[in-house]
Amino acid sequence: MNTPHTPGIAAKRISAEDLAENFADLHAPLDAHEAAVAADRCYFCHDAPCITACPTDIDIPLFIRQIATGTPEAAARTIFDQNILGGMCARVCPTEDLCEQACVRELAEGKPVEIGRLQRFATDTVMESGVMPYGRAAPTGHKVAVVGAGPAGLACAHRLAMLGHDVTVYDAHAKAGGLNEYGIAAYKSTDDFAAREVEWLCSIGGIEIKNGMALGAELNIDDLVGCFPAVFLAVGLGGVNALSTPGDDKSGVEDAVSFIETLRQVGDLSSLPVGRNVVVIGGGMTAVDAAVQSKLLGADNVTIVYRRSRDEMGASRYEQDLAASHGVKLLFNVMPKAVHGNEAATEVELEYTSTKGGKLVGTGESLRLPADQVFRAIGQTLSEDAGLKLDGRKIAVRDGGKTSRAGVWAGGDCAAGGDDLTVTAVAEGRDAAMDIHTTLMGGK
Repeated sequence: MNTPHTPGIAAKRISAEDLAENFADLHAPLDAHEAAVAADRCYFCHDAPCITACPTDIDIPLFIRQIATGTPEAAARTIFDQNILGGMCARVCPTEDLCEQACVRELAEGKPVEIGRLQRFATDTVMESGVMPYGRAAPTGHKVAVVGAGPAGLACAHRLAMLGHDVTVYDAHAKAGGLNEYGIAAYKSTDDFAAREVEWLCSIGGIEIKNGMALGAELNIDDLVGCFPAVFLAVGLGGVNALSTPGDDKSGVEDAVSFIETLRQVGDLSSLPVGRNVVVIGGGMTAVDAAVQSKLLGADNVTIVYRRSRDEMGASRYEQDLAASHGVKLLFNVMPKAVHGNEAATEVELEYTSTKGGKLVGTGESLRLPADQVFRAIGQTLSEDAGLKLDGRKIAVRDGGKTSRAGVWAGGDCAAGGDDLTVTAVAEGRDAAMDIHTTLMGGK
């Protein structure tokens, strides 16, 4: 992150003790008794709607029953069979919009079974034991390249290794994990969990990770296809959209993605500078994560501004309420017109919006907000398409992740058709691995 030399941006706004409390685990893990009580609320429905709502198709009633009967290890196996990154997904998956929203208890009582926390209880039990519950099949003799060590790439690599293939994972970053390591709010993934999950996942064997290798720079798609019978691209979305407004280049204006990445990797949170008046432009999870963490670092005033209505905001209502509970103000139907100030940002000018004929338009009415730090969180773009056919702004895929080029598959945020969720990326990586395996084994 570029640290602006701006009077209103400074480090050490609050004490180290307050920072530690602010960035503690968002949801404390359940102990064994709490898990048993929570599991007892499940109706163990036949044709349970929660399963249908889960992008990875975990048999949720089964794993909850296994917790209820005192066998969390079996519950974890039920989860990992479908989602090898079930530990991280238990922490970051929007369960309030997926499985828990579909829960019969939610529909009947307005209080669902705590599926996410129960999943964490089961997966943490196994991961903390250090046991990898899967072995490798007999070697197939095939080597597969995976580009990108995020959720999709790791899920693909693990499933391929389990099926007997050797896998080389290339990643542009210094550490594996992708979004889990660099892009999630620190209070959602504490105690270096992302790195520990990668280490545990790779303990199956047969997976080699090479860092500092970016597609389009150190890696060439033609070379990869020439060296490997199958290549899986899970490169995510590396580009960030610009504001395209006057003042976008002023000191104090930066990408929310870079801010979150720096925060996740910094050793001392008190050394991270933050403004007194922070404005975050955008309506997705990145916007919420940047806004809440700015407040937790000690910003006086933090505002999320979104050009459309509350209901159209990409971040869930739960996340919106989480932001509000931390003192973040949310403004809807406003769009940025300019960032004002001399060399550094001091104000953001916004224009109110309305929808006419299905098109978003400005009303001509404006307002200004004090802002010494402005974060762009208005979406990310594909930074390298490897010359593949695109569907919109992402790589076009079909049938298990196949791309327009033979021998190349894609999944996760870089591939069209997904919803940019960690759990969906895991499902796409897993399914692509199965399709790659079938192809390499001659359809068997």
